[in-house]
Amino acid sequence: MEQANKRTCLYDKHVALGALISPFGGFDMPIQYSGIIDEHQAVRQACGVFDVSHMGEILITGSDAERYVNYIFTNDVRQIERGQILYGMMCYEDGGVVDDLLVYKMADDCFFLVINASNIDKDWAWIQEQSKGYDVTLDNQSEQYGELAIQGPQAESVMEEVLGLACKNLKFYTFLENTDKVIVSRTGYTGEDGFEIYADADYIRTCWDKLIASGRCKPCGLGCRDTLRFEVGLPLYGDELSAEITPIMAGLGMFVKFDKGEFIGREALARQKAEGPTKKLVGIELRDKAIPRHGYALFKNGLSIGLVTTGYHTISTDKSVCMALIDAQYAALGTEVEVQIRKKTFPGVVCRKRFYDKHYKK
Repeated sequence: MEQANKRTCLYDKHVALGALISPFGGFDMPIQYSGIIDEHQAVRQACGVFDVSHMGEILITGSDAERYVNYIFTNDVRQIERGQILYGMMCYEDGGVVDDLLVYKMADDCFFLVINASNIDKDWAWIQEQSKGYDVTLDNQSEQYGELAIQGPQAESVMEEVLGLACKNLKFYTFLENTDKVIVSRTGYTGEDGFEIYADADYIRTCWDKLIASGRCKPCGLGCRDTLRFEVGLPLYGDELSAEITPIMAGLGMFVKFDKGEFIGREALARQKAEGPTKKLVGIELRDKAIPRHGYALFKNGLSIGLVTTGYHTISTDKSVCMALIDAQYAALGTEVEVQIRKKTFPGVVCRKRFYDKHYKK
């Protein structure tokens, strides 16, 4: 018998708002409310709120916490202070990606990891397995936290005036934690200024109700979360990163710190960086209105050269574009390629992966 999908603490509120619900990462999640385009534009122009309570949270504490996190993480947590956040990957020995994640530094001996919903069980098993020999305590707190993402150019004023959360002094990729175990960070996955709130179910439900009642923050589903992140070139695990797609292939080498010492995957990634990857993640702009989708094939002079990872007709720029993993020899900007969409091929050209400029508050 199939196991039922999990539900977040806001599930009944999504149903009451008439959201389209669909499975994602083992959860029944809202895909859209008023419509993907409407919600996308709200985040780009004003403010939207996402239920991202399906994300996983793992706490790592102990005298070896910093050394251990650096061993399983590609970025270097020694470089940041308490209250700062780093993005990076956990990799296998061959350089493939276990998951991409955020690491919140709460103290030199305390780190809060935010991982992808679809990878919670796999990540938790991996983190436990790698910890042998380190003086660390591991705590999977994924069931204890709900999470909201408040995103858009008006996010700061909404946080301050609707929720009463003082956040204007938070810099990008920093966070505050209060005595009630409420964590507020200036982070997000949309390319706009925004915040994420981690707290228990009651607090998250109260915040959601206030935001919706205010009329200043549109409820948004995972549909526009994907169109928003795609437009600004942010990767999605399973599409632009995977056990087969390394950070070097994905163009994310800036988040791999080879000079920090040993970490899992270091040797393979260093070799790939030195030799150059055989495949690279690129942007492709089509000259037609046809929409390339995940898994569609790309060709050059009749030869198969790669696959689409994500594709859309962008809402913000009105162009048919995609990200694709292709043979490295064809990855130069301006290279002409063909994309197969159903039974026809359409001309395209390699372009940068960021199709719309980010608007973060630094």
